[in-house]
Amino acid sequence: MARISLDCTSSLPGIPLSVLSVPMENKYKCQQCLQVLRKPVQAQCGHRFCVHCFKQLTSSGPKPCEACRQEEIYEEPISILNSTEAFPDNAAGREIASLPARCLNQGCNWTGSIKEYEAQHEGRCEFERIQCEACQNFILRTEKDRHNERECEARTLNCKYCKVTFNFKDIKAHDEICVKFPLQCKDCGKKKIPREKFNDHSKSCAKSKSACPFSEVGCKSVVCTNGKLGDHEHGSTMEHLRLLLPMVLSLTRTRAEAPGAGEWQEDSGLGLYRAPEEGAGAAASVQPVGLEKKVNALENIVCVLNREVERSSVTMEAFSHQHRLDQEKIENLSNKVRQLERTLTMRDLQLSETEQLVRELQFCTFDGIFVWKISDFSRRRQDAVAGRAPAMFSPAFYSSKYGYKMCLRLYLNGDGTGRGTHLSLFFVVMRGKCDALLKWPFSQKVTLMLLDQNNREHIIDAFRPDVTSTSFQRPISEMNIASGCPLFCPLAKLAGKSPYLRDDTIFIKAIVDLTGL
Repeated sequence: MARISLDCTSSLPGIPLSVLSVPMENKYKCQQCLQVLRKPVQAQCGHRFCVHCFKQLTSSGPKPCEACRQEEIYEEPISILNSTEAFPDNAAGREIASLPARCLNQGCNWTGSIKEYEAQHEGRCEFERIQCEACQNFILRTEKDRHNERECEARTLNCKYCKVTFNFKDIKAHDEICVKFPLQCKDCGKKKIPREKFNDHSKSCAKSKSACPFSEVGCKSVVCTNGKLGDHEHGSTMEHLRLLLPMVLSLTRTRAEAPGAGEWQEDSGLGLYRAPEEGAGAAASVQPVGLEKKVNALENIVCVLNREVERSSVTMEAFSHQHRLDQEKIENLSNKVRQLERTLTMRDLQLSETEQLVRELQFCTFDGIFVWKISDFSRRRQDAVAGRAPAMFSPAFYSSKYGYKMCLRLYLNGDGTGRGTHLSLFFVVMRGKCDALLKWPFSQKVTLMLLDQNNREHIIDAFRPDVTSTSFQRPISEMNIASGCPLFCPLAKLAGKSPYLRDDTIFIKAIVDLTGL
């Protein structure tokens, strides 16, 4: 096998199975990712891989082929995967590129070939749901720009006032602390005052108003702070003295009524002797007693608030614990969903393989004689001319139950020297389960026929295999290179009222000579 460097920039694994509009044949499946081959390469053991999967497998050096092990045909060194012992399988790549495809995204009706899907539609579908890197939500590709600019809860913004970067969800909290945020003065109505300068404005605002310092003793005047407070105090001196007089007289009476020197008096329920000099401060002790009561009340309030905070902390801890439990449950359920998705994918693959096996068994023969009915000939021929499906493979047939496995390959618009002028028909030797018991190379005579549906003059071509050709050696891949008749039948014989084409259907027959087996 040629030693060819796998120089490819592709970083994608296989194409999902569900992209195909038709059931996938096993020969188009990557042995590593089990998807449709993307840029296929063929190892020396004959198995095919995506170039991405093959490079990952051999990135740390040569490795045994697990597909060979599973098929129980492991042979060293043939079954060792090595990047220097593999080559791009362009033939398989062309066949895969022509397969019909469809878009997986809900709501998208796109159809075309695998080649068109990779080149024009994959990664560009407007119905594809992609994950936002910021908030992790899934959105339509066409809504990405709008989501990033207007809807994403985790998007970052620059404050238009102070230019600081913050998350959208913190916008209200930032507005409360932004030093450049514009405020409006309620007194003068001035707008767009930066928060950092608002206090200075309040002090200098000509219309800012505040209560007179003598409001504690009853002054009801409200004056502006811009130089007019002094005018008010100077002009209202007599009024302020009149308001202070009752308080001064009250304090004087209190001192006059204080007990004399050496008198006993009850204080807080205890008999105490108060010296003469202590009596002078009796009136002054009235106010601290009131303050002490207020302090005690405030301490009681603080104790109540502390208990509320403790209860809130316990509640928050309980919520946090429940949140962790919920997160674990969500993670477990997510793992189960992923496991079920993998199981469902494997079931789909098994179902596809079972359907393929049923189709093969439906048309399978074990006597070396096979009749291939090809209906809808006109449409298939148009697909071949357009290059969408240039080749067709027949179901497999056998020389005996445990004999050679074979199939036919037909080009409705010709191949090689017969392109555009002839039907090209080839015989293919496939890998079978009992190949180890058979004689190799394959040497049986093969007869190919296009049947005249009037049973008069069949088109017949026959050949004996060239035993030196690799086409007839024991297969190491799913099938050998096809060999046969590129000029099997002129297309002109299928025009008009041809006896070979009736009801848009043709019949091809293959006969393998079983002499000597």
